[in-house]
Amino acid sequence: MTSAYILSQIANGVILGSMYALVAIGFTMIYSIVRLINFAHGDIFTIGAFTTLACIALAKLPFPVAIVVVVAAGALTGMVIERIAFRPMRGAPQVTGFIASLAVAIFLENLAVMTISAQPRTFLVPDYLNGLVDLGLMSVRMIDLMIVLLAIVLTIALVLFVRFTKVGVAMRATAENYDVARLMGININRMIMLAFAIGSGLAAVSGLMWGSKYGQISPFMGLLPGLKAFVAAVIGGVGSIPGAVLGGYLLGLSEVLFVALLPPEYSGYRNAFVFGALIIVLLVMPNGLLGRNTEARA
Repeated sequence: MTSAYILSQIANGVILGSMYALVAIGFTMIYSIVRLINFAHGDIFTIGAFTTLACIALAKLPFPVAIVVVVAAGALTGMVIERIAFRPMRGAPQVTGFIASLAVAIFLENLAVMTISAQPRTFLVPDYLNGLVDLGLMSVRMIDLMIVLLAIVLTIALVLFVRFTKVGVAMRATAENYDVARLMGININRMIMLAFAIGSGLAAVSGLMWGSKYGQISPFMGLLPGLKAFVAAVIGGVGSIPGAVLGGYLLGLSEVLFVALLPPEYSGYRNAFVFGALIIVLLVMPNGLLGRNTEARA
């Protein structure tokens, strides 16, 4: 086992962690405001992948333009889901929201099967993104480097937006206390819809990344990555954006190194390892690495 091999696997872990982190941020943003785990988030991940395929294969759009379209499609989907499925149930017990999110996930998956079939599709990216970039001891594809850089740029932009803009401050106030935020003149419905839009846009970009990395997409592709991103959010601390990012990278690195450093016969247990880690974290640190206690929404 050479140093080049270990560095290559670490790079793969960082790439995978970048995708988990973006989806986990979406889970965290929605939960921090409405105390809802949106299990339909993984299906927005799928929508992002298929939107990218349509933009590139059918519309022949340049890849940077396709990224913008994917973000917009994901954000629009999140806003529609919030308005139709979740807003009418606001104020209901938390379990109602969980059940509704599962119903939305099943609806989106079956809608995809009925409209585009369950057949996996080949996901092609422009040739220039398949070129290799020499990083000394290892080489990575241009698309892999782009995945990491795009994840970092989007995360930094989101943190700056939340911390230093008036809308970001309003979102944080809404997450802290509905009633006080409303008394300050903040439109609660608008802030919640914005959280869904941002989180869903990031999930859609992650779906684009996943298709670009692995070269194949299907209507059910978002289920497992979505669940693993939820695990990442729990590990980092649900409700904390830095925690979601940290959890995503820790989970991505751990999952890849679990497969790379252990004998091949253990590679089939990678999913068991991920969800076993979730159980351990919940037992030892119920609030995650950077999380804190939060009250349930009335």
